[in-house]
Amino acid sequence: MKHAGEQALEALEPLLAEIRRVDGLQEKKRGVFYRKSSGFLHFHEDPAGLFADLKIDGDYQRFPATTARERDALVRRIKTALRRT
Repeated sequence: MKHAGEQALEALEPLLAEIRRVDGLQEKKRGVFYRKSSGFLHFHEDPAGLFADLKIDGDYQRFPATTARERDALVRRIKTALRRT
């Protein structure tokens, strides 16, 4: 599974805009978010769709991010992960 390219990131732009508003994250490169100095969230694409790798308890976990419902769930997971650390 490859990292999300420009076309995939363009499709994710409404989600990225929402994530940019979450306190505690810094977007180092389009679609790549850090918490403090550590990687926290990035995106992948493959024929099955778009996916997010989100760091939870020190390990990345993969979540689907293709549909609106999946993206809403991802934003909730991001906020939960930030509260836990």
